[in-house]
Amino acid sequence: MMMKTMLKQTHLWLLCLLIGFTISGHAQAKDSTDKRARWSAADRADKMGDKLNRQLSLNQQQNQDIYKINKDIIERMDAARNNKSLDNKGRMRQIKQLNEERSQRFKSVLTASQYKKWNDWEMKKKEHLEQKMDKKHERKEAKKNAE
Repeated sequence: MMMKTMLKQTHLWLLCLLIGFTISGHAQAKDSTDKRARWSAADRADKMGDKLNRQLSLNQQQNQDIYKINKDIIERMDAARNNKSLDNKGRMRQIKQLNEERSQRFKSVLTASQYKKWNDWEMKKKEHLEQKMDKKHERKEAKKNAE
């Protein structure tokens, strides 16, 4: 009799733990997908710096300078995106200007060969993005025509 009671209590305890872990896991998953739970500007600048370091073999000083540039540009881009007084074209114009500023500032930190390699990499990313946008537009048009 006592053994059955202990077994029921153990099962109840395990069930409570399982429910608690499940609820906790769902809450964390929801937090990680929330757009407002983005990485900080410093974290994104660090991640970008790591990629550039791998691609361009930066020295320590270049790595620090690139981090500072990226952090500054990212913070200003976030401010532009959150600026409700700007329309979409104004935001895009400001972001484009910031990307151009980043490029000019990188030019003063990177060697000529590193800058060319980075610029080629950026152009390849832009082409890929344009192709992706074209495909999306084509699918949208096809869907519109099918209706």
